[in-house]
Amino acid sequence: MFNPAQFLPGQLLAYGWNDTLPFDHYVTEGSEPGRVIRVDRGRCDVATSSDIVRAENGEHALCTGDWITVRTSSDPIAVAALLPRRTAIVRSAASGRSDGHVLAANVDTVVIASALDTDVDLGRIERLLALAWESGATPVVALTKADAAEDVSTAVAAVTAVSPGSVVVAVSAETGDGVDTLAAMIEGTVALIGPSGAGKSTLANALLGADLLATGRVREGDHKGRHTTSHRELLPLPQGGALIDTPGLRGVGMWDAADGIDMTFPEIDDRAAQCRFRDCSHETEPGCAVLAAVERGDLPERRLASYRKLIRENGWIASRSDARLRAEREREWKIIARGHRQMYRTRGH
Repeated sequence: MFNPAQFLPGQLLAYGWNDTLPFDHYVTEGSEPGRVIRVDRGRCDVATSSDIVRAENGEHALCTGDWITVRTSSDPIAVAALLPRRTAIVRSAASGRSDGHVLAANVDTVVIASALDTDVDLGRIERLLALAWESGATPVVALTKADAAEDVSTAVAAVTAVSPGSVVVAVSAETGDGVDTLAAMIEGTVALIGPSGAGKSTLANALLGADLLATGRVREGDHKGRHTTSHRELLPLPQGGALIDTPGLRGVGMWDAADGIDMTFPEIDDRAAQCRFRDCSHETEPGCAVLAAVERGDLPERRLASYRKLIRENGWIASRSDARLRAEREREWKIIARGHRQMYRTRGH
């Protein structure tokens, strides 16, 4: 029987180990605890107490940050079990299908990177905030490339206004300004997300204290970056905790993110409770407290438009998911029915 109190985590301490992990329910004879630090083509790199090993995924759909058990004595080394995820950053699949794509698991802090060397996209920040809040982690917004900004304070004020409940920090990985402040705001396992060209890898290197991740220049015309990070990798932070750098997100679709959207737009959620109709869509209904706030100038119209967009998108994905589940159930019942008919025909003969 595995006893967490007697287990010596060794280097797993640097990858986020804590004594609350429920390994006593999953470790069996011949297996040991580990954390996925990279996934690639059906195999994964796993940190164990004493080594970094390459393991076969088997039937497990793993992502960076997962806690697992691994059989290091088998040949080949293989993943034995996947522990339940405490948090998970999930977006809709890039293919437009109704299933979700997990970007990172068991994350405590999500750092949303947005560059100040071009116009700040408030709608994109709101979208990523909804994704982060829904994950169960705490979001922090890092406005990168502050050394290239014309008016940092105005940009910080604008982003702070659309990031209720989140800390907004202006940073420059080139000069080091704001990096220590950001480092003090993050804890546990940290996922760094944002679009290509936001300077995520450069910022990650600043937080890691070494040039461990490849970086690249952005295009002059549109300030978009190349995908210098092609995979997600978990790396220990020098001040404690661990960091997951993710590839640039050109498109981030909502997936089952209703709670995250409400937490991103709390002023709309609060006013919605005052609407005349409980199912008010805040479009044309009489007695809509949200529309009244827009008319008074208490709520920016852009903010409501962004909220509507995310709600519609999330609802569309949810409807597709429901339809997929119904279709799967219908297929299962058809298979069962065919089996019954075959059994009755066999008995009849």
